Amino acid sequence: MNYYSLNKNAPNVSFKDAVVKGLAPDKGLYFPESITPLAEDFFNHIEYFSNNEIAYEVIKQFVGDEISEKELKQIIEETLSFDFPLVKIEKDIYSLELFHGPTMAFKDVGARFMARCFRAFNKQKNAEKVTVLVATSGDTGGAVASGFLGVDGVDVVILYPSGKVSDVQEKQLTALGQNISALEVNGTFDDCQAMVKTAFLDTELTSKMNLTSANSINVARWLPQMFYFFFAYKQLKDKKKDLVFSVPSGNFGNICAGIMAQQLGLPIKQFIASTNINDIVPNYMETGVYTPKPSKQTISNAMDVGDPSNFIRIQEIYKNNDTLLKKNLTSYSFTDDETRKAMQTIKATSGYIADPHGAVGYLGLKKYFKNNKALGVFLETAHPVKFLDVVEPVLNETIAFPPQILEVINKEKISKEISTYNELKDYLLAN
Repeated sequence: MNYYSLNKNAPNVSFKDAVVKGLAPDKGLYFPESITPLAEDFFNHIEYFSNNEIAYEVIKQFVGDEISEKELKQIIEETLSFDFPLVKIEKDIYSLELFHGPTMAFKDVGARFMARCFRAFNKQKNAEKVTVLVATSGDTGGAVASGFLGVDGVDVVILYPSGKVSDVQEKQLTALGQNISALEVNGTFDDCQAMVKTAFLDTELTSKMNLTSANSINVARWLPQMFYFFFAYKQLKDKKKDLVFSVPSGNFGNICAGIMAQQLGLPIKQFIASTNINDIVPNYMETGVYTPKPSKQTISNAMDVGDPSNFIRIQEIYKNNDTLLKKNLTSYSFTDDETRKAMQTIKATSGYIADPHGAVGYLGLKKYFKNNKALGVFLETAHPVKFLDVVEPVLNETIAFPPQILEVINKEKISKEISTYNELKDYLLAN
């Protein structure tokens, strides 16, 4: 499998090169040359496959022969070492819990898969040291730190906006040490992401070190997220109703992976991109004009993104045909007050505690169901404990720390404060 740049001005590359480079030389995101739907028989009998077997069938065409079958199956086994349960919330609405991994966020799957791909590549001859440079609005940093911790030949540098991630999230990305470093940026997530993009285009920097990204722009972070949608379908197949997914969306990598799953043949009727007041895509769906804006801070901070990187991949899937895109994708925006009320409603009616991102996903389903009937799944992308400063006051309830959080919460925070790109560049060159 080869990958091409969405800016169409760079050579096509292998899976390995797409993963190691992260971003194409022309600044474009990589995209697979082909998408081959899976056999109908696979879907007809999906309930008889284990999650690991499903994941292997889903991902193997995108990896090709660059990782052996045996090693790819081992990577999948290590990546999917936890559960992905569906929890019924109310009639025709389920929560798909994606927070049972080591950092209690959905990004554990992509980060673990990508880290293990690097481990496989580093076993090959002439492997060079790589620095993973990543910006985070919350959960990406912790997942990447955990996934890459101790991986030989890889250093990880994480940029995060000061004061704009939760205490738990901050500890998960600043307290691990070893090959993980954290830079606390005086600014927003968009500022962090802009610094990362500038670094990739700085030839003085890239001539001295191999930089790659572990954000969802990287194909090895993005594509494994397809697995969730197959796992949910496996659990709901016998319901024999149209299936709709509502995905809390910030950088749009997760929902883009879901749309890729649909391209592989997964029978999904509709995707709902549920956002907070950072409403770039909902506005685009209404006006046809894509207008990035500075991000605004909300209680669902992982979605505080003013220029979603992966939306261009969604447009590519639909060949930039807006009519086809709107047939498959709906997008709604919700305020913090609506989110708080949804968290209270979910708790009052079902006893379920949703984090703010899951609550936004729930709101998307409820709005869609005003005019449509289907079986709905919203993605609960992180454990509520990661947002104690929001969840506990809203629900007037104390959330106990799970074991994964107890492991890091009392560790010392180690980070370096920076404000400018030049400070980042100096740090990378010095280290």
